[in-house]
Amino acid sequence: MNEFIKIKGLEGELKISHKKRDFGLTVSTQELVFQKPHANYHIRLEDIISILPYEPPSGARPITFQKRGASGSESVSMHSGMPHYCLYVKEATVHNRSGIFRLDGAQFVLPILRDLLLAISQYGGLKSIS
Repeated sequence: MNEFIKIKGLEGELKISHKKRDFGLTVSTQELVFQKPHANYHIRLEDIISILPYEPPSGARPITFQKRGASGSESVSMHSGMPHYCLYVKEATVHNRSGIFRLDGAQFVLPILRDLLLAISQYGGLKSIS
């Protein structure tokens, strides 16, 4: 069974959280936390540059990626059914079992439900551009 690393020091007031078997998303008034079983990615809402709908190339099959290394293993799967979005961020903080690390200029493709997307845009001060 995959065990998530506990979120320590969530900034702001918790607004909404969504957990699935292999990932979780938590939104507070100040940050978004993307959880994988062996890592948490903390993204300050003010560091989000843009959120765009992600469409895999036409004819693409579901993606599954597995990585194994000294720091553990990680599986990533993308299947149809949940809308995915590409987040561009100035920086993020990674908490894993080896410690805390900073990422500069990162891009995430995440499955985000509508309620979570609305909370991210509301508390992050993001505006929709048609």
